[in-house]
Amino acid sequence: MRRKVRRTHGDIFRRRSLAVGIILALVASICVGKLSYMQLFAAGSVAQAATASRTVTKTVKAQRGTIVDTNNVVLAQSVERYTIYADQVAAADFTPVDCNGKNESTCHAIDGKNVGATGPAAVAKLLAPVLGMNTMELGGKLVGTNRYVVLKKNVVPEVMRAIQKLHLSGVIGYELTSDRQYSDDGLLGTILGGVDAAGNGVAGIEKMANKSLIGKDGSTSYQRGAQGQQIPGTVTESVDPVNGGTVKLTIDWDVQWYVKKALKDAQDKTHAEWGIAVVQEVKTGKILAIADTDNYVAGTDEAKMNASKAVTAVFEPGSTGKLITAAGLLQEGIHKPTDQFQVPYQIQLDGQTYHDSHEHGVQNLTLAGILKESSNVGTVMASSDYSLEKRYDYITKFGIGQSTGLNFPGESNGQIVSSYKDWDKRTRNTVLFGQGYSASALQMTNVVATIANKGVRNGQSIIESSTDAQGNDTTPSVKKSQRVVSEDVASELMNMMESMAEQYKSVMNVEGYRLAGKSGTAQVADSSGALNSIIGDFIAAIPANDPQFVITVALKDPEGIYGGTTAGPVVGTIGEFLMQKYEVPASPERTDAIPTEW
Repeated sequence: MRRKVRRTHGDIFRRRSLAVGIILALVASICVGKLSYMQLFAAGSVAQAATASRTVTKTVKAQRGTIVDTNNVVLAQSVERYTIYADQVAAADFTPVDCNGKNESTCHAIDGKNVGATGPAAVAKLLAPVLGMNTMELGGKLVGTNRYVVLKKNVVPEVMRAIQKLHLSGVIGYELTSDRQYSDDGLLGTILGGVDAAGNGVAGIEKMANKSLIGKDGSTSYQRGAQGQQIPGTVTESVDPVNGGTVKLTIDWDVQWYVKKALKDAQDKTHAEWGIAVVQEVKTGKILAIADTDNYVAGTDEAKMNASKAVTAVFEPGSTGKLITAAGLLQEGIHKPTDQFQVPYQIQLDGQTYHDSHEHGVQNLTLAGILKESSNVGTVMASSDYSLEKRYDYITKFGIGQSTGLNFPGESNGQIVSSYKDWDKRTRNTVLFGQGYSASALQMTNVVATIANKGVRNGQSIIESSTDAQGNDTTPSVKKSQRVVSEDVASELMNMMESMAEQYKSVMNVEGYRLAGKSGTAQVADSSGALNSIIGDFIAAIPANDPQFVITVALKDPEGIYGGTTAGPVVGTIGEFLMQKYEVPASPERTDAIPTEW
């Protein structure tokens, strides 16, 4: 008979202890093995993973480029600014370090005293005076669980550096931004335009030259601590931002200022609804000034939403269009300036009646006299052998209905009503005296500039030079010059225009200088669409003996109506300023005037 073995409590305990010991030894062995593997074989990858988890890459914004005038006067620039933000979670855990005289580089104090608070309240007490914010309001923004809360934008560098001295890294951060600033004060608002919130050009030169002005952002990679702060000495990669290029305009700031002032003074004097003015250099096609009576400051919503009238507004040129007709008649050999005509007040042709601006008896005028008197009837009479095709050709040759080449946002090309083949019996003759097609002030300026430039039409330009962020030349190409009329014809036209301008010496005299120009008065549509409004304009080249500049001034609904007496004096005022500024030699006495009567 087998004897039954009795197990004591001591045996059970020993067996259990042995089992636990074996299990613990096994776990320890596994841990030692894993640790050995990690140290011997996986240490590099583990370290890399840990570093990667702490590494962040931060974009460093590039500054937008600069816009300057022809004399390098800064018109638009981006200045260094910062956006200050907070980590609400880090703010909740913030405990200030009391100053003990040995830890000035890390401690926190207010006017030499300890902060006396913790968390968001302590951060607000330290930061509010520097940001110029209310402590209670700032403290409210610091409460929550958001890791990124904007506290203030467009902070200047001096304030940002003061924040750095508060030792709030990890709680308060900053991002480099920029603020677009303009010095135009309304003088070039719609020409310069503006940028959007992302810093991209959306209007004016800012849009036109955006590719040149935008920069290339940089970046920096670093390791951050548990509170999100940058760990000193851990920058692993840094790419510097490249700021945008420089755009240099043909605009002369001094001329722009004077033209704007003269235009505003004329608006006040004549009670015109609006006015526009252009100054162009004859030999180069460069625009030295382009102004209207609006006062939109660059960068504002108004400047971004409203285009310059000098660029976008189109109107029938009226009598200034007679220059194009006279040019065609002379160039085609149909008439000479001295050809004689007997011009009545009105005539009928193909069932249509044409008349001059005021009643008069029969006038004995040469072709030069017809231009001087701005006779609609005389212009129609002189054009009896001037084909419809040629009428159309010369309007287009002088640039009407075509781009100026500026490629300015919102620019109008003007419009010829239709092909000459579709002209009705009236339009075929009204185009002779500037009705039946529309043009911008820029286009009509270049009509006179072409004549003043010995018959060669230059491409117009408003950007003198430009570079992009990489320094590449991005200057826009200028339309190729082309001859429109011969040098002899251009000289005859200048002579005829000078006789016309002499009529207004009492209101448009530039002492010591001769002008050659043409006035215009044209009906335009009012707000109802009816032809109840008037554009009075005057375009002149100065000095007539050696043209340097062309000046155009147009006023809408001025008191006085006629361009010679309303816009003419403004042309004279601007011309006087130009002659003095650029020290142009005085004109010799005129001795070769073409007869205007017979």
